[in-house]
Amino acid sequence: MIEILTSDELVRARQAGALVGTILHTLKERTRPGVNLLDLDRWAQELIADAGGQSCYVDYAPSFGRGPFGHYICTAVNDAVLHGMPHDFALADGDLLTLDLAVSLHGIAADAAISFVVGEAASAADLAMIDATERALAAAIAVARPGARTGDLSHAIGSVLRDAGYPINLEFGGHGIGSTMHQDPHISNDGRPGRGYQLRPGLLLALEPWVMADTDDLLTDPDDGWTLRSATGCRTAHSEHTIAITETGAEILTLAR
Repeated sequence: MIEILTSDELVRARQAGALVGTILHTLKERTRPGVNLLDLDRWAQELIADAGGQSCYVDYAPSFGRGPFGHYICTAVNDAVLHGMPHDFALADGDLLTLDLAVSLHGIAADAAISFVVGEAASAADLAMIDATERALAAAIAVARPGARTGDLSHAIGSVLRDAGYPINLEFGGHGIGSTMHQDPHISNDGRPGRGYQLRPGLLLALEPWVMADTDDLLTDPDDGWTLRSATGCRTAHSEHTIAITETGAEILTLAR
């Protein structure tokens, strides 16, 4: 299903996006060495409830997970990159953490992710990897406009990640979003320009470049059946925004307000 939102629905999408961006900003500000992943999950639950939103994750049970997910935020640490299930784990100085959050507000969902290093012990390699995903995301947003095709966005992402020297996994990528969290079209993190679905005003897309430092192979954590980890144990990073295609380009919805 591909949804094209009305002007009234876009107003609600902006509200949902602002909520997601603000919650992620708040959680990043609260994150320091010693904070437990379950604390982050509890804080996310409280912030969502206080705003009158609904989690897109708690009851989420796709074919690839040992569902339902049962938590309010994805917390991926170090070698974990996607679908990180919160568990009893205290963060340490230098841990590379990704927070991925999807919330529905007034019937419209928004989805975003940020990666950052906990504390002060950030390595140059970790910062460079995070920066590569952020630049790839910005490159895709820059070419998102009416008439562009999904392949143009995929090519923009892949070009940045390849130039930075990272392998690219194509199993998971960006997606349409609207009244539900995951919709068509799929936005691969690499592709050929000029191919795929043609973008239209009112379309919402969640774009999410993610990389693993030295591999494109994933493993599913056998304990929780959800967390996807790098096959080599290398570090990972992930950046995501929900955008709206407008008459003139793209509007980022999930910035902190």
